[in-house]
Amino acid sequence: MQDVVLTHEALASVGLDLTRYNELVGEIYEGALDPKLMANALRSFLKLFDANYVTLILRVPDEPDTGLMIIVGDIEGAGEINYMTYPQTNSPFGNQPLDQVFTVDDIMSAAQWEQNGYFKTFCGPHDVYHLMGVDISTPDGGKLRFRMTRPKRSPNFSAHERALCSSFLPHLRRASQFHNLLDRSESLSELYSQAISRLSVATLVLDESGSVLQINPVAQEILARSDGLKLVGGRLEATYPSDNRELQRLIRGAFDPDAPKGAEAMSVTRPSGLVNLGVVVESIPSLDWAEEKGQPAALVYIRDASSKSLASEVVTKQLFNLTKAETALAMELANGLSLEEAAEVLNIRRNTARAHLRSIFSKTGVRRQTELVRIMLNSVVALGKPKLGLKVVEKVRVPPPKLAAAKLAEPIYRQA
Repeated sequence: MQDVVLTHEALASVGLDLTRYNELVGEIYEGALDPKLMANALRSFLKLFDANYVTLILRVPDEPDTGLMIIVGDIEGAGEINYMTYPQTNSPFGNQPLDQVFTVDDIMSAAQWEQNGYFKTFCGPHDVYHLMGVDISTPDGGKLRFRMTRPKRSPNFSAHERALCSSFLPHLRRASQFHNLLDRSESLSELYSQAISRLSVATLVLDESGSVLQINPVAQEILARSDGLKLVGGRLEATYPSDNRELQRLIRGAFDPDAPKGAEAMSVTRPSGLVNLGVVVESIPSLDWAEEKGQPAALVYIRDASSKSLASEVVTKQLFNLTKAETALAMELANGLSLEEAAEVLNIRRNTARAHLRSIFSKTGVRRQTELVRIMLNSVVALGKPKLGLKVVEKVRVPPPKLAAAKLAEPIYRQA
């Protein structure tokens, strides 16, 4: 059966006008930004096509009979991203031609469907009889599996409804692609922010008003001490007036579109008498197509030269092939302690510390303690710390696999 071209008649047959059609398309693209919002589009499909279930399968099973999907209808966990029972191997709807809307009667007769094991086991008990679906191809070779179902008492999906469903396929495909691109970009940004945190660099992202939008754990720790820098009303300020005037000048310069672009630095005096904080302010280039408020405009880096190294014990041990005791000593030396002070902190004898140091010299190929500290601070040991970084948006939490009654169909974001 060939798909019918979408017409005003097709829209009218399901009580849909162009205004509502455009609203539904908008819901699809909003779902690309947040998977929770994709459930809104699915609920609209549920109502539009008078379906009892609408399913978007995000990923085919990685383990037997468990797939990742969003489903709406009268079911536990509706509208959320969940692992649900999905008997892929038993489904008669696998390996359908891509980008072609199909119904059950394209594949088998009504009698054959009612005798099918998949129908008897999964569909019939959940009041699923009529099914309309499509496997949507994606640019990277994946598939989106989209399914709508109705009970037996309802009419089968019409030719007009098939045509209407087909008209949404390009939008679902593009929304999937947008989501994947955004997700990969966010994942890379998160990794970069974690790396900066592990290198003991404090970072703050400011908007055009100077308010803090994002802050990493290192910055939180520095500002909590209020030793040279602090947050006042959500804005970054220096303790001393002269420092604060200079800091605000740098921040305003980052917001000024006519100011020369580039990083500017300053030294911030600390009331505690510890070595000054180093601050760098840099503007964030904007490629926005439209002017928006509250967008990131400047990035502030802060470095506390007196802070302890965040070197990873595990990575230090692996990188230099040190013993546990040698690793502990090397890390204390990297934190600026003398050999005698490190021995006291570790509660070992001075001669023992010297023996460990000789072994460390032999394994690292250095001859002086200053060289050891230098290679420790310049190596990759800090990059092995546990997860740290800017927390911008709450990630969608996927619950652990569970068996549920969603054995109805087959799904957008991570393709098979």
